[in-house]
Amino acid sequence: MNKPSTLKTAALCDPVSLEIIRGAIAAAQSEMEALIERTAISAFIREKKDFYTALFDGNGTMAVGSMVPIFGDMTRPVLEKFPIETMQDGDVYWYNDCYGSYGAISHSNDQVLLAPVFREGRVCAFVMSWAHFADIGGLRPGSISPDATDIFQEGVMIPVTKMVEAGRVNQAVLDIFHRNSRYPEQSEGDMRALMASVELGVRRVGEILDRFGPDVTEDALAQLLERTRNLVRDKMAETFDYGTYSFTDAIDTDGHGNGPFHMRFSLTRAKGADGADHFTFDARDSDDQAPGPINYLMNNGVPGMALGLFYLGGDPSQVCNAGGPNALDEVLFRKGSFLQPEYPAPLGLRGLTAMRMISAMCGLLNAGGGEAPAANSAYVVNIMRGKYRTKDGTLEPYLLADGIGVGYGARSTADGIDAVYFVAQENYPVEFLEAGYPVTMRSYGIVTDSGGAGRYRGGCGIVREYEILAEETMVAIRIDSVQNPPWGIHGGKSGRHGIAIVNPGTPQEVRLDPLSDGNMLKRGDILRIETGGGGGYGHPYDRPAETVLQDVLSGFVTVDAARSEYGVVVASDTLDVQATQTLRANRPETRRFYRQEYVDALV
Repeated sequence: MNKPSTLKTAALCDPVSLEIIRGAIAAAQSEMEALIERTAISAFIREKKDFYTALFDGNGTMAVGSMVPIFGDMTRPVLEKFPIETMQDGDVYWYNDCYGSYGAISHSNDQVLLAPVFREGRVCAFVMSWAHFADIGGLRPGSISPDATDIFQEGVMIPVTKMVEAGRVNQAVLDIFHRNSRYPEQSEGDMRALMASVELGVRRVGEILDRFGPDVTEDALAQLLERTRNLVRDKMAETFDYGTYSFTDAIDTDGHGNGPFHMRFSLTRAKGADGADHFTFDARDSDDQAPGPINYLMNNGVPGMALGLFYLGGDPSQVCNAGGPNALDEVLFRKGSFLQPEYPAPLGLRGLTAMRMISAMCGLLNAGGGEAPAANSAYVVNIMRGKYRTKDGTLEPYLLADGIGVGYGARSTADGIDAVYFVAQENYPVEFLEAGYPVTMRSYGIVTDSGGAGRYRGGCGIVREYEILAEETMVAIRIDSVQNPPWGIHGGKSGRHGIAIVNPGTPQEVRLDPLSDGNMLKRGDILRIETGGGGGYGHPYDRPAETVLQDVLSGFVTVDAARSEYGVVVASDTLDVQATQTLRANRPETRRFYRQEYVDALV
């Protein structure tokens, strides 16, 4: 489980072997993920890369994880039900139970497989594969709907189960699971991909154990955990002076007329009784749980994982592991809040809240004096389900879940990233959509002016325009940050929010509620979705005029916005230097911190 590992007084693993083992386990993780990508059936896994793998030491502590800061202690649910001493070589454990896993899995579509790795008659490591399954039953096809009011409407729940015992598969429990899917062939194929990935991981980690021995490998993993923990704690001490720092952010609604929902985070640095630093993360003042499915059962490991990933900063010499969560001495939540909802509150759209959580963590870091990015938009989800007519005239059901990229917040040294989908930074290609689904893509590109203006511009969102070719289609939309746009920092402007419109520019134009389901479309209708952008960083007038001109020529900023937001006059495809100097000489007053409403809401 995620707990500090104790190093032996004399290290068994030398520095050179440590780096070899670090590279080997990272390579094993990458190979496991490549196998899932190449063998899974459903588009959300194969094309969206909505999966990840991890490796754990013999105690169940994450040794190598994913660069996705929304997961926590994955092994605890298994070890509580199946103690290590009862495990056998060839066992594989399975669950998707959100509440039973304390939020290690935070919505039911996500399936986890975990397997022990044996050497010398004992468990020396664990490997895990995880993926989002397209449909597991529930209220609507896709198992995720803004209409859900309890978790039972979000599909079948699997408590921790021994799927494979000593190499023998429990086919009956798999049959029950696949029977609950509207698309069992996809479910079966995806599960085979996960099982193959775990089997490969067991083999690869076993090879590492054979080469270096269980004791040396155990010591290497402990060293890596301690290295990450110390790095994160040292960086937190550099960011946060002694005292308490707070930040509040909010999501708009739960889709049932309620909201906004505020997440209130605090981080306190104090001296412990032993004289050492004591770091406490506190989210107890966050709002009560929602009737709708935006609740996020936030595992205790999530805040430290988010801080760890920020401080690791993509350093290839470091490892994403439980060292981040272990860097925090105390994590506090309140039962009944929308970050710690009580069973059976719905959780299906928790990704919306998790994305705002990442922005709130950036705000908390900035409140302490760090240089975290401005806020990002939450990626947009568009789920289409309906029936299309095949060439022989029969009606067939289809399910298209399209997660669409957004703009990310600007940084202290660079613009925000454009058109990013959270999990693997990828969007469905047009060719893939048109070949596999009854839609035609009429447009796909950057949403001009969606990124917040600043010395560094916020990332821009995406426009997609679908022509419906199916006979009937029900659409679910998930868009946030309409009432509370992604904030800018140090004078940077907020990013623009997203919209969803049916038949734009016609007498039949309808603007959809940003978080809604049951929107009915027919053949020939046009659905236009524009996603939001990230906040800007620094005063827009500090952005070089030549860079603004390039933004205009590249389609990221309009001529009007160049003048009104950046004080830059663009004449055709050239810069009017004199007019720009005149505008910038009368620089407007601008706050140098967050948007006022967020400052006022700090706790």
